[in-house]
Amino acid sequence: MNTFTRLLESHEVLLADGATGTNLFELGLQSGDAPELWNAEFPERIRQHYRAFIDAGSDLVLTNTFGGNSSRLALHKAEGQVRELNVAAVHLLKQEIEDSGRDVAIAGSMGPTGDILEPSGPRTISDATEIFSEQAHALADGGADVLWLETLSSREECLAAVTGAAETGLPVVMTMSFDTNGRTMMGLTPEDVLLMQADLPCKLHAWGGNCGLGASEIIAALLNARVANHADKNPPPFVAKANCGIPQYEDGKIVYSGTPELMARYTELAIDAGARIVGGCCGTTPGHIAAMREIIDNHKRGTQPSAEHIVNELGELTDGTWALINGTTPKKPSRPSRRRPRQ
Repeated sequence: MNTFTRLLESHEVLLADGATGTNLFELGLQSGDAPELWNAEFPERIRQHYRAFIDAGSDLVLTNTFGGNSSRLALHKAEGQVRELNVAAVHLLKQEIEDSGRDVAIAGSMGPTGDILEPSGPRTISDATEIFSEQAHALADGGADVLWLETLSSREECLAAVTGAAETGLPVVMTMSFDTNGRTMMGLTPEDVLLMQADLPCKLHAWGGNCGLGASEIIAALLNARVANHADKNPPPFVAKANCGIPQYEDGKIVYSGTPELMARYTELAIDAGARIVGGCCGTTPGHIAAMREIIDNHKRGTQPSAEHIVNELGELTDGTWALINGTTPKKPSRPSRRRPRQ
C-alpha cells in the first residue's frame, strides 16, 4: 500500500493542493512559457511552490507536469525531454516532502494532449495512449504515488489516458472539467463519466471534477453524480478541485475572486455532498489551502446541500447544471426561421 492509498483509506477527507500555473506566475513564469521546463531550469522555484502547499497542510501535492507529455512539449520544441522533466518534477517534490517531515502523497499530474481525438479530430486513440503511457512511466519511475489525470473532456481521451496510466500499476485518479452547462467541453455529464468507467482498463481510485466555472459547479457535479442512475453502486471516491472563484482581468493580469472564506465554505459543502478529496484549481493559493485545512480538521459531515443552498453560499449555477439536477433536458435556444418572408 503506497502513501496515497494508505492516506485515502485512513482519512475521511484528504486535502489536495491548489493551483500550479497561477502560483508559478507569481514566481516569475511568463504567459506562453512551459511551466514544466522550470523543473530543469529553475528547480528552486518549483521546490518553493511545492513547499508552500505542503506547509499549508496539503495531504497530496500535484507535480508540475500538467503539460509534460510529448504533444504539449512539442509546442516548445521539448518533446524529447518528457522523461527528464517528469522525473525531475517528482524528485523535487519528494525532496520537499522529506524535508518537511510530513506524510504527503505525490500525485503525478497528467493533463490533456491538447489534440482532438478521433473520430472528431486527427489524433488517433492509439497515438494518444502512447503519449500518455510515456509520461505515466516517467512519473512512475520518478516515484509518484498516484497518477492524476486532470482536466479531461472526451470519452476517447479518458480511455487513452487511463489505458496509458494503467500500464504502470499505480493507482489512477481522473478528473474532468465540467464547464459547459454541467457538461465537459465534449458533452459528457457526470452520469456519462460514471457509466464510462465500466469500459476503462482499470478501476479508478477516485474521480471527479477540476477547474471549470467555479466552486458551485463542482459541488453540483457531485450532486448530479449522486443522483444518477448507474450500474456501479459503489463508485470510486469523488474529487472536488474547483477554481477559486471567477477570473477577472485587473492591472494587466488575471486574478480570481475567491477569498479564503469562500474556499472554506466550499470545502464544507464539498464534504457534506460526499467528496473524499478536496482541493483547489486555478487561482487557489497556499493561503486558501490553509483555510481549507482548518475546515477539514474540524468540520463534521452534514446534510447533503441542495442546489439552492449551493447557489446561496457559492454563486450561480448555469441553466444546464440546474436541468441536470432537476432531471430535465435544458431547452435548446430557438433559432431564427430561415424561410424567406412573404412578398
